[in-house]
Amino acid sequence: MFNYILLQSSNTSQIINLVFIIGIFVVFYIFIILPQQRKQKKQKQFQENLKKGDEVVTIGGIYGKILSLDGDTISLEIDKGVKIKLEKSAISLEQTVAIKKN
Repeated sequence: MFNYILLQSSNTSQIINLVFIIGIFVVFYIFIILPQQRKQKKQKQFQENLKKGDEVVTIGGIYGKILSLDGDTISLEIDKGVKIKLEKSAISLEQTVAIKKN
């Protein structure tokens, strides 16, 4: 009889531990993984919608205007007569958004 009670309390504590671990994973997913996925989706959509004439900021902090798009390559004018070529993935955000953050 006593062994049965010990087994039953042992199973109960194992179930509580399992529920606790599952709860930690759910909270981790909701507060860390889900927002990161949304941010990545928004960034990818922004990069896909880039067009000639957009004023943008690169990941390195360079401000410029898009001169041309060729697949995944962008020609960016950073000053009059100064042009650089970048990958689309190097564009961080639109210049007006960057100015609002500062």
